[in-house]
Amino acid sequence: MDGEPDGIPATYDVKKALPELYAPRAGVMAVVEVPEQQFLMIDGHGDPNVSPAYGEAVQALYALSYAVRAVTKEKLGRVHTVAPLEGLWSAEDPSAFVTRDKGAWDWTMMISQPEWVGAEILAAATARAEKKGQAALGRARFERYAEGTSVQVLHIGSYDDEGPVLARMHGEFIPQHGFVLRGRHHEVYLSDARRTEPAKLRTILRQPVAPAP
Repeated sequence: MDGEPDGIPATYDVKKALPELYAPRAGVMAVVEVPEQQFLMIDGHGDPNVSPAYGEAVQALYALSYAVRAVTKEKLGRVHTVAPLEGLWSAEDPSAFVTRDKGAWDWTMMISQPEWVGAEILAAATARAEKKGQAALGRARFERYAEGTSVQVLHIGSYDDEGPVLARMHGEFIPQHGFVLRGRHHEVYLSDARRTEPAKLRTILRQPVAPAP
């Protein structure tokens, strides 16, 4: 892979650049250090299966991310693979994730962007994406997110089967390793749910943690 003068490769795939975070072994819970990254983000609330705002947010993020990819290729001669969709999830009662009370969930859907993407690239990409009439495009924002020490596991199966895995992560693994929960539950969607059987979905479940007092 040929490098550029600034040390950033001419081609880039976040899954290959950060394999510990985006390509872990299935079923193995691990403590990881997550570096600061920059994301395109859109916020929302409610059950993602029935909320029109959720579908609009995902469509807008992909449209904008593919526009970013096209603009960077044209302007900078750099090619990158569009990163997986990710989600930050929270609720007033954290047990809503174990019980799958989806109507109580707040979410931030997001897609990681290469470090060479800045304001000029984003402006050109936004202008391009706007031509496709994405309803949620105006809700998108571009910001950095620092997660730090986290516990994660690659879950294979339906989203609705995550409850027991999260219960084990929160109730056993995290306290046994001297941590407490911190920040929002994080998921990385490695599969396209529209084309993948629920039993074969690959989802990274991640929880930021802090040392127990």
